[in-house]
Amino acid sequence: MSNPTMQTLKGFRDIMPEEKRQRDYVLSKILEIFKLYAFEPLETPTLEYADLLLGKYGEEADKLVYTFEDRGGRKVGLRYDQTVPVSRVLAQYRNNLPKFFRRYQVQNVFRADKPQKGRYREFTQCDIDIFATKSSVADAEILACTYQAYKNIGFTDIQLKINDRQTIFNTLEEYTNENVNVFSIIQSIDKLDKMSQEKVVAELVKKGLQPEQAQAALTAVAEAQPSPALQKIMELAINLGVDEQALVFTPTLTRGLDYYTGMIFEVIIPQFRQSSCGGGGRYDKLIEKLGGVDIPAVGFAFGFARTVEAAAQLNLIPEQNQTAQVLVAIFNEESLTQSLKIAQQFRQAGITTEVYPEPDRLGKQFKLANQKNINWVVVAGPDEIKQEKIALKNMETGEQQIISLQSALNKIINYNENLHLPTLYKQ
Repeated sequence: MSNPTMQTLKGFRDIMPEEKRQRDYVLSKILEIFKLYAFEPLETPTLEYADLLLGKYGEEADKLVYTFEDRGGRKVGLRYDQTVPVSRVLAQYRNNLPKFFRRYQVQNVFRADKPQKGRYREFTQCDIDIFATKSSVADAEILACTYQAYKNIGFTDIQLKINDRQTIFNTLEEYTNENVNVFSIIQSIDKLDKMSQEKVVAELVKKGLQPEQAQAALTAVAEAQPSPALQKIMELAINLGVDEQALVFTPTLTRGLDYYTGMIFEVIIPQFRQSSCGGGGRYDKLIEKLGGVDIPAVGFAFGFARTVEAAAQLNLIPEQNQTAQVLVAIFNEESLTQSLKIAQQFRQAGITTEVYPEPDRLGKQFKLANQKNINWVVVAGPDEIKQEKIALKNMETGEQQIISLQSALNKIINYNENLHLPTLYKQ
């Protein structure tokens, strides 16, 4: 019988090297744009007080927050997203942070959600936010930075589905009753991209609306027009480089979380699939609710795993080079010291190099290089050491040469330059 502890928990996963390299590439392209737009890095703890997390996301979302009592008897919770923790940071450090603080944050979050294909209980979020201003310029900056990050990854067809939460509030207020408030209606309408209109109506009826009210609410939302405030934000975003065709007014977009107060948007990659690759918007009251300090804010959370999946599916991620370009073989114990010195010379030249960790038959060492798709194997046996040379084998062609170390370095550096492979560093 297999040991159940020797596998991942349901809803959690391991990220193996090939996928991790893909994720690292996509993140590097995103971070290039974050830095270009002058966002500053931030990290917050994995655990927060449960009272901080609960009551901020809405009744349904609260059920997905992992909470427990720690050994000190405190009720704590795992980070559900990065918006509430950063709101706590703004309240806690308000006297130390610059005005109009702009931050980016890349960390894992946890949700006690039902696991399904592509949906995990632990996943990476990648956020940007601008604080302490209600200016439409900040909203437009978030739109522009998000759009350019996806462009920088390589996506050519990008949709920013956009709406105004205040318009939704105004539209739906007349359909509320003592059993169903506007947030409850919004949470149901937010499911229109996953459920049919009939099912959303049925859910609203189950919550307490009459069937004709539920249908009328959906119709009213679908017929809404962009507010003057939203039109201004869209115009500013276009001035900041967002393609006008990429901005798609979507009146049924609601964003299910309770804390949004103004502009809201989601990113769609049509060639990938119609589900969102991330979402965000303006949330002007959350920080005041948390810490009593009125700090308006606007931001966006990338659906990082889905973005990586989309980039991989559309072949936007260059073929990831294996970890090592060179394997330094260990011929025997006597040659060990010289082999290690050779490995260090390759690394100083910026060539990724793996050292075979023990003396072994050369056939086995060559086999490992093939398994790892390592381009070159370097051997320094007694004969080569005596001649102050090395044996360099090209694993792709099978060609082997006895050459000087400097010649080998030049050969591999030129090979890398012809293939546009990166040089890590040079001393």
